[in-house]
Amino acid sequence: MDPGDGRGPTSPWSLSERLVPRRLLRPLQDFLHLEASGGIVLLVASVAALIWANASPESYADLWDAPLQLRIGDWELEETVRYMVNDGLMALFFLVIGLEVKRELTIGELSDRRAALLPLFAAVGGMVLPAGIFLAVMGGADGSNGWGIPMATDVAFALGALAALGSRVPPALVAFLLGVAVIDDIGAILVVALFYSDALNYGWLALAVGGLALIWLLQRIGVRYMGTYVVLGLVVWFATFESGVHATIAGVALGLLTPVRPFEPASVVSREAYAIADATADEPANPDEDANQWRRLSWLAREAISPLNRVQHGLHQWSSFVVLPIFALANAGIVLDQAALDAATETNVALAIALGLVLGKTLGLTAGAALAIRLGLSRLPRGVGWMQIVGVGAVAGIGFTVALFISGLAYGDSPLLAAAKIGVFGGSIVAAILGIALLLAAGRRAAPAPPVPAGERAAEPIR
Repeated sequence: MDPGDGRGPTSPWSLSERLVPRRLLRPLQDFLHLEASGGIVLLVASVAALIWANASPESYADLWDAPLQLRIGDWELEETVRYMVNDGLMALFFLVIGLEVKRELTIGELSDRRAALLPLFAAVGGMVLPAGIFLAVMGGADGSNGWGIPMATDVAFALGALAALGSRVPPALVAFLLGVAVIDDIGAILVVALFYSDALNYGWLALAVGGLALIWLLQRIGVRYMGTYVVLGLVVWFATFESGVHATIAGVALGLLTPVRPFEPASVVSREAYAIADATADEPANPDEDANQWRRLSWLAREAISPLNRVQHGLHQWSSFVVLPIFALANAGIVLDQAALDAATETNVALAIALGLVLGKTLGLTAGAALAIRLGLSRLPRGVGWMQIVGVGAVAGIGFTVALFISGLAYGDSPLLAAAKIGVFGGSIVAAILGIALLLAAGRRAAPAPPVPAGERAAEPIR
């Protein structure tokens, strides 16, 4: 395996032709590195949650509604397993989001301000119109506070849908969707922080801000020990949790603070690495004679990689294949009994969410992109047509993870939560089908004409 493919070093055993690595390990490695693998695992977990919740509602509720208790002296924390998944584990997911936002804004697609205007306008349109459609359908009725639900885009599912289409989707379109998703994530973070947080405890909030300031200061003076930042990150998370601001915001803030540049310049690392290579070219009689040189080389390798890259690389698979599937298992289990169906039919919550995801995202994203181009602020990416933009707008209507997350914040234990989940599921499925159909149609229209056989003239275009 090419060590430069981003997967990291691979042990010789995994490359052997023995039964286990050949039949199990290597196929698993290949699957985990597929662009669509995170979406596939998330889908499987969601379907499993639905089946479990309807086959055995008691056992499903017993697990996720079971109390967890932590006591230190007189202080006590008691919450359900589901609550700790949503406020604790999901902080890791939002940390990864914060890292992705930081990367895109500093060295990624959004670092070029002019290039960022097209996904910016598209994303804003794809957030404002779904919320507007939701509020219009609800008409001020009970449950109108769920307007933030259809604003969300599930990046894993959306990118998975594009990956499934393969070469029919130009790379520029994928980059456009990533830019939209990053800005969409920023919008979701702001919505959660400003509109779905509890009454503030300013003492705990000051401690959280102080922890973030201390992390920033330690970075400035060159403290590089990861354990220090892990401990301070936990303090910031707990203080945020107690402050009334949703605890996942702590993950975002920590991600945005992570340095995007390596501590040592590439020129310095390369020069010292060559010097070490020369010094260790001969095989010593004592196998540990060059141990300090190898330790130095290991340190240089670590310093040559930015902290953002290291943290993101370390957390990405945990977020995609552990955190999000557990979140889906805990939150996607809708008991489709008469009460849930009544809630979905007697209120407009499910309809408002579904329309917001399907129509709001598709039309809003397209209108936003058209406005940016109409104002002369940007232009369509090379090789991308308007039907593909509309298709990506529909794909962005796959709200799922963040939509379910905001549903829980908006409705809590209310019967409206079941209706909201039905709307998220239904809207996401329709949006996925619509988006894939539009992108397939656009791909067929953009397909190059077959080559003209030798000796034949190409047909003249009709004028």
